[in-house]
Amino acid sequence: MKIGVISDTHGNAQAFRKALELFEGADMIVHAGDVLYHPPRLGWEEGYDIPALVDILNGLDIPIVIAQGNCDAQVYEELLNMPVQAPYAHACCNGINIVVNHGHTINRFIMLDMGKRYKANYFISGHTHIPMLERVDGLVLMNPGSPSIPKYTVDGKPIPSVGLITESCAKILNINNGSTILEI
Repeated sequence: MKIGVISDTHGNAQAFRKALELFEGADMIVHAGDVLYHPPRLGWEEGYDIPALVDILNGLDIPIVIAQGNCDAQVYEELLNMPVQAPYAHACCNGINIVVNHGHTINRFIMLDMGKRYKANYFISGHTHIPMLERVDGLVLMNPGSPSIPKYTVDGKPIPSVGLITESCAKILNINNGSTILEI
């Protein structure tokens, strides 16, 4: 069992392609929002190409579950051949129960409460562009960071990231080289 976890792609087809290499053989992809558009204050990065990312997403053979982010305008969602759920998305894959919310209107307490209420194994969020992985009373809180506009840095260099869930562990991975940033 393998679940790819991504958030805050902000229309970057190039970054999504790199993430797909790490998601090879995945049973499902979970996207925590901010799929196509970027807020004006962030600008765009190399690889920003909404039509190309739409084509990639619509052409996926892997099921994808998407929670609406604060930059996911309905006009862009209409391009996708899959639902963008709001404010929460819920998925179950091989007995792994997952609740997803972009994270821009909730706090850690709400994430823990919602995760416990739905007997989730994972609560996945995004928004901060900073990876996070933490286990609290059997619930794993995961933020995969951003593959396109990362705010997590090592030695002053931004590190683009995604998440991966398997039967044995959860990881945050650097999409440039596949190395593990965080692991539970």
